[in-house]
Amino acid sequence: MARYTGADCRRCRREKMKLFLKGSKCDSPKCPIEVRPYPPGQHGRGRTKDSEYLLQLREKQKAKRIYGVLEKQFGGYYVEANRKQGKTGDILLQILESRLDNVVYRAGFAKSRDMARQVVRHGHVLVNGVKVDIPSYRVSENDIVEIREKSRELTPFVVARAEAGSRGIPAWLEVLTSQMRILVHALPARQVIDTPVQEQLIVELYSK
Repeated sequence: MARYTGADCRRCRREKMKLFLKGSKCDSPKCPIEVRPYPPGQHGRGRTKDSEYLLQLREKQKAKRIYGVLEKQFGGYYVEANRKQGKTGDILLQILESRLDNVVYRAGFAKSRDMARQVVRHGHVLVNGVKVDIPSYRVSENDIVEIREKSRELTPFVVARAEAGSRGIPAWLEVLTSQMRILVHALPARQVIDTPVQEQLIVELYSK
């Protein structure tokens, strides 16, 4: 399975903002963007002309990097969103939010989406009582997502229970921390998605 294997912090610096790809490191003074808040590379500190295309491209790259999706898959999500009724940008974000790895991350069972992806791949997650090890699996309304009973005493999940409440939980999810269970009450509307992207710019980019 293809995946990005480079430095995550380099991606945050390229977008000139924290994308929270490294969990607790992002909140510490060791976060590289705190020390070098400019893009990486030889010309990182140079001035760039922010053309319309560049702004659109950066928004797309930012969304891809936040959710940990590669180019081909992201393009597929856009095509799917564009075929559905409603605002394409809103539907695109809803598709990304409903990924299983994102749900596990949003619930606080993992410190980053990368960690959530690993949790899913290693078979620790059940959806409606059935093991699902595909991070891109999309949850539906009224689904029940939980950490399987045999895995709940592993260190990452013990820590997750101890730190419950330290991170806000989206309104469309209900988390029962003691049972390591997530209830999906509905798929998220745009107004409850706090991802810092301007989805309309992404739509404009793909519409060209």
